[in-house]
Amino acid sequence: MTTLEERFIRYARIDTTADERSTTYPSTPNQLVLGNMLRDELFALGLKDAYQTEYGIVYATIPGNVQGVPTVAFVAHVDTSPETTAKHCNPQVIRNYPGGDIVLLGDTTKMIRTADSPELLGLVGKTIITTDGTTLLGGDDKAGVAVIMELVKTLVENPAIPHGPVRVCFTCDEEIGKGVTHVDLKELAADVAYTLDGSGVGEVEGETFSADKATVTIKGVNIHPAIAKGRMLNAVKLAGEFLAKLPQGTLSPETTEEMEGFVHPYIIEGGVGEVKIHVLLRDFNTPKLTEYAEMLRRIGREIEAAHPKANVKVDVAYQYRNMRDGMVKEPRAIPYAIEATKRAGLTPVQKSIRGGTDGSRLTEMGLPTPNLSTGEHNFHSPLEWVCVEEMEACVRVCVELVQVWAGK
Repeated sequence: MTTLEERFIRYARIDTTADERSTTYPSTPNQLVLGNMLRDELFALGLKDAYQTEYGIVYATIPGNVQGVPTVAFVAHVDTSPETTAKHCNPQVIRNYPGGDIVLLGDTTKMIRTADSPELLGLVGKTIITTDGTTLLGGDDKAGVAVIMELVKTLVENPAIPHGPVRVCFTCDEEIGKGVTHVDLKELAADVAYTLDGSGVGEVEGETFSADKATVTIKGVNIHPAIAKGRMLNAVKLAGEFLAKLPQGTLSPETTEEMEGFVHPYIIEGGVGEVKIHVLLRDFNTPKLTEYAEMLRRIGREIEAAHPKANVKVDVAYQYRNMRDGMVKEPRAIPYAIEATKRAGLTPVQKSIRGGTDGSRLTEMGLPTPNLSTGEHNFHSPLEWVCVEEMEACVRVCVELVQVWAGK
């Protein structure tokens, strides 16, 4: 077992599921537990300034050995998606992967099929880590966390590798849109940053969705069913009508790809008197978000017109914006990552992210932060898996990247 593999499995076993309903930061206590572990490991590796803030953010520095070059930060988040539990995560290691579909031993009704994950076809003979089918794995973003820790180990143990100052930053609650809420750019003190939070290998991403979240509140009239005739207005049924008015063959995650945006209702809660529908608004073209919000409001007005006793309110909350526009502040960030990928013996692939990262907000705040791949696959799912060799390749990219920035 490599130290990288061991690290990843150890981190994956800690349940750091984020909680969107929490009023604390971080939203769940185990994020502090993992952050504390990482701080101690960084300190043990020789990074004497490693510390964890009251909000769980972990910072550390590898001093540079080349003078007068920019400070580069590497960022990953410790939390995992609330869409699938990470409680009692039991990673399964498949060494010398023989090819073919992978049956998950904790729930044999679940299977990672090569038809759905064709990337597996090129990984015969590699080491694959999966869930047991009952939880997600947490590769998003514990693969990135493990890669950064292995980068630190590599640079500390090989002082002849030329590099400028390197900053490490681990965040919390990225999965619920709050990853950099308590990151202080002055405290981070970097000139450029990279999030390690991507799929596959060799990918360099400098563009993300822009994102808002809409909350649709539908109020009806509740009364005992025995005396409800002509008096009850069922908000659950109104919610059904609302959802039925959304575009059915387009503008949804299941019907779009590449540069297409979507409107995604993902949580519905409530009862006869009131229902809330939580809706993600996503597009690479930021003004489209306003159009999507207005579509929701128009549907709400149609519901109210058809049911005079109903009340429909649409509240829209800002989340993050496409990092593309902020890259002009540091035009070397993406080309240098591409060069590092080539030096690591990989074929670089520039992609746009159909989602967001901590880098979206960091870039908007003024710190250009592209994203690099870390071997994540099928994230947010019990069918999640990672490839150890792909994570190792990302470590090589990062080692080359600090040398590119050092001009070496």
